[in-house]
Formats: sequence, structure tokens, C-alpha cells
Amino acid sequence: MKVLITGANGLLGQKLVQLYENQANVELIATGRGENRNPQGTYIYQQMDITSNKEVNSVILKHRPNVVINTAAMTHVDQCELDPEACQKLNVDAVAHLIDACKQTSSFFIHLSTDFIFDGENGPYAEDDLPNPLSKYAESKLESEKLLQASGLKYAIVRTMLVYGIVHDMSRSNIILWVKQSLEDKKQIKVVNDQWRTPTLAEDLAKGCVLIAEKKAEGVWHISGKDLLTPYDMAMATAEFFELDKSLIEEVDGSIFTQPAKRPAKTGFILDKARRELEYEPVSFKEGLAILKTQLAHV
Repeated sequence: MKVLITGANGLLGQKLVQLYENQANVELIATGRGENRNPQGTYIYQQMDITSNKEVNSVILKHRPNVVINTAAMTHVDQCELDPEACQKLNVDAVAHLIDACKQTSSFFIHLSTDFIFDGENGPYAEDDLPNPLSKYAESKLESEKLLQASGLKYAIVRTMLVYGIVHDMSRSNIILWVKQSLEDKKQIKVVNDQWRTPTLAEDLAKGCVLIAEKKAEGVWHISGKDLLTPYDMAMATAEFFELDKSLIEEVDGSIFTQPAKRPAKTGFILDKARRELEYEPVSFKEGLAILKTQLAHV
């Protein structure tokens, strides 16, 4: 099987490269906008800007992958609100370019989406619950889902949320690493208690994508962690696990922050479909922290 990954320098992208590196029956093409940030391996790395229709066509037609996993996106929610043109270009137009190229190679297309397509009024959510996006980011991701659903391609949409983890060359942090670093630096932090998510270990998300690719499992999939927590719960658990000062964490509600983009209050995913049809089983949040701790020792 030949697999092409977009966004291979990101957290999920790097975890997918690691997973596929250990599979002898997979020929891997890792792509990203800049220089390769993954450790050296047997895979091919090729620069590809997914906002360039010409580059996308050139690379995909050259390699003719059986499976394309699109992990690349503009995910900074407030930045999307402030720069809707860039958001549209990366989260919607680029997906249209990938769809066009995949049609020519009959590639199975796995596309990453988000819990933010829901309004947070009735979480946790199953795959067939009705979306109601609250922000430009959420709208762009829902629009990209609709493009894929209307494309005629064989596809899977993988919705996930609040991905955490570490790789050897990180371009951006995540909530767990931010809390840990802040407390180690003896900084006081304010963390919200009125939003609920099922935080997702990057390894679990990568495993979910690989299971879908192996089975060519079509349709929409919810792939996340299993514990419904507030960011405050996560911060307290992180402090406890790493034996840091919990008194530095102040519990607040979201109204104290002025953010350009509106966030859904309570999302979280119901994982019954993925458990039943993919045999997907994520680790608990505490197990995820233990995995992270082991990895931090080697980074």
C-alpha cells in the first residue's frame, strides 16, 4: 500500500510517519510545506504546498498513492477569525485541490475535521448529529467535509479534538505541555472550567487513521480520547501527575477571556461506532499523561 500524508511536519503527521515507518508493507510519502522535521527514515519526503493546485497535482500524480491522509490545516481558531481568506485558502480551497488530484489517481482520501463543527449545546456528539458551526474555523472545516461528501471519491472524514502529545521537533505547543511548562516556570495560569472536551492523545488519533486506511472504512468517524474533561480538569491532572504546584492554577470561566472566535461549550465524542467497526480503543487521560512523560524523557 502506498500512503501519502499532508502536513507531515505537524504533531499528527509526525506520529503517522512513525507508525508507518514500522510497517514493511507500506510505501510512505510524507509531504509538508517546509523542510522535513521528521527523523530520517525509509520514507520519501517531498515539499508540497497544498494551497497550490499545480504542486498538489504534480506530487499526487507522480506518486499515485492508494491512500491520502490530509492532516494539514489552519487550526488556530482565532487566527482563522481574523484572517478568513487564509483560512478559506488552507481549509477549503486546498481540500478541493486534493480532491481533484485524488480523483485522477482513484486514491482513498482521509480528511481530518473537528468537534468545532458542533455548537456545544448537546455534547457529547455522535457522527450523525447535526453540525452548527460557531466560528470561521468551524465553518471552513464543515465546508471541506461537504466538498468531500459531494466529490464521488471514496473517503473518510475523521473528526477529532484537542490533540495533545509531543514529537522531537514541535512547531506549536498544546494544553498539556503549556500547563507543565508554566508550572515548572512558577507562573500563575488561568484555566477555564466551563468548556468540556474529550482530549485526544496524538498516538490514538494516528492509530485511528491507520485503522481507517487499512480497512478503507468509508464515511464519518469520531476519533478522540474517552474522558470528558474541562481544561481545568486537564490542568489539575497534569499538575498532579508531574508533581507540580496546583495552587498556581486559577479556575476561571471563559467569559474573562476576549477571544475573536466563539468556542462551543460542551463537545466530546461518542466513540461507539469506532469501537464497534474499527476496534478503536483510546487510552485514558491518565494513561496518556504517562505515555507523554516517557516520551519527554527522550526528547
